[in-house]
Amino acid sequence: MSQVAIVTGGTRGIGAAISTMLKDNGFTVAAIYAGNDERARRFNEETGISVYKWDVADYEACQAGCAQVATDLGPVDVLVNNAGITRDTTMHKMTHEMWQEVIDVNLGGCFNMSHAVFGGMRERKYGRIVNIGSINGQAGQYGQVNYAAAKSGIHGFTKLWHKKGRGQISP
Repeated sequence: MSQVAIVTGGTRGIGAAISTMLKDNGFTVAAIYAGNDERARRFNEETGISVYKWDVADYEACQAGCAQVATDLGPVDVLVNNAGITRDTTMHKMTHEMWQEVIDVNLGGCFNMSHAVFGGMRERKYGRIVNIGSINGQAGQYGQVNYAAAKSGIHGFTKLWHKKGRGQISP
């Protein structure tokens, strides 16, 4: 049986390329998307990759969605946290909603998805979690204080989860 991979933001852009590459390398892939049903349908038809719709910012949706993927395709072996959004503007024009939405999707989604799959990976003593960051998390970019904060948070999150997972899900 092939390994199962989940790719968030997996039906377009970088996520679609990752999903397709994993499928081409023998993985059974679940591509997660949040919004564009027509694009996801076309992606599924063009690639044969299973698509699932949920908001990675919603903790309960991530728990339920990952459980559904495991039921449909098998235990999750690989998670690629790729989903990300921008709401670019200067700090003085940024609303609280713009700030929070980016933090919730980009950083919160990384936690929500990792938390949803980590227990099964730990039980099986195998798994891989890949978090997609950005140079803007280290260097920043004008008009992207929310995005830079989220991506910087992912950098720290990844370093800590590496310590947590080492010896539990990977060597």
